[in-house]
Amino acid sequence: MRYSKDLTEYELLDMADGEKLERWGKYILIRPDPQIIWKDKSNEELWKKAHARYIRSSTGGGHWEKLKKMDDSWAIKYKDLTFNLKPMGFKHTGLFPEQSVNWDYMIEKISQRTNNNLKTKVLNLFAYTGGATVACAYAGASVCHVDSSQGMTNWAKENLASSGLKDKPVRFLVDDVVKFVKREIRRGNKYDAIIMDPPSYGRGKNGEVWSIEKNLYELVELCSNLLSDNPLFMIINTYTGGLSGTIISNVVKHAIKDKEIKVSFDEIGLKQKDSEEFLPCGITTICEF
Repeated sequence: MRYSKDLTEYELLDMADGEKLERWGKYILIRPDPQIIWKDKSNEELWKKAHARYIRSSTGGGHWEKLKKMDDSWAIKYKDLTFNLKPMGFKHTGLFPEQSVNWDYMIEKISQRTNNNLKTKVLNLFAYTGGATVACAYAGASVCHVDSSQGMTNWAKENLASSGLKDKPVRFLVDDVVKFVKREIRRGNKYDAIIMDPPSYGRGKNGEVWSIEKNLYELVELCSNLLSDNPLFMIINTYTGGLSGTIISNVVKHAIKDKEIKVSFDEIGLKQKDSEEFLPCGITTICEF
């Protein structure tokens, strides 16, 4: 499993009985996670310090229950990057800290090119609140950030500004990913790196339906037409239990036919504080050229 050893303002404190206890800067939150099927807690007293808990509804969705006084929003840092947080619908805070290990990878690869006076154009698809966008901009890349949600896109802009990067060359677009990629092919645009974080299921701003099982192959095949003559990487994050890293690797090898490619995949996750236990948080497939 790949994980970051440099998370300081986020900690996975404990996990038991379908829930995880996490410190996000100055606040401790309890959030559900169906993978956590064991019952015993490592530190019962620590759970009593939580500021809020997300409670799922039996009819779908859920709500946050505040247990102690806390701000509606706050920020945490990862190295030189700053991200704005707030408890939001469906248990999220606006940040996936397990992705920090991928930010490190992106920063390293792009910085090597930047230090050699080579420019890097990055396309970030299903870009959410812009963790990868901020990391790539920090490393010196120009970034095209695409997401179907205006709210998430505005949040990404705030993260870029909070990290002191608002003047970096980042283009934010609220659009359906597949339609945007097809337009970029027609325009003849090329990118040195492509990142995608596709949901299992979703809808675009005009009601477009996305299903990862039905649409991922087409998207990767389309994206192969956007790769430059000297591409750096393609990263695909997946969370669907039925699609293993082997399946995504096969997708990539079938969809990208005109370039030599090295494909690797692994779980990414979070290490529990003061423990040797890990919580898996999806699979990252990395394609290098």
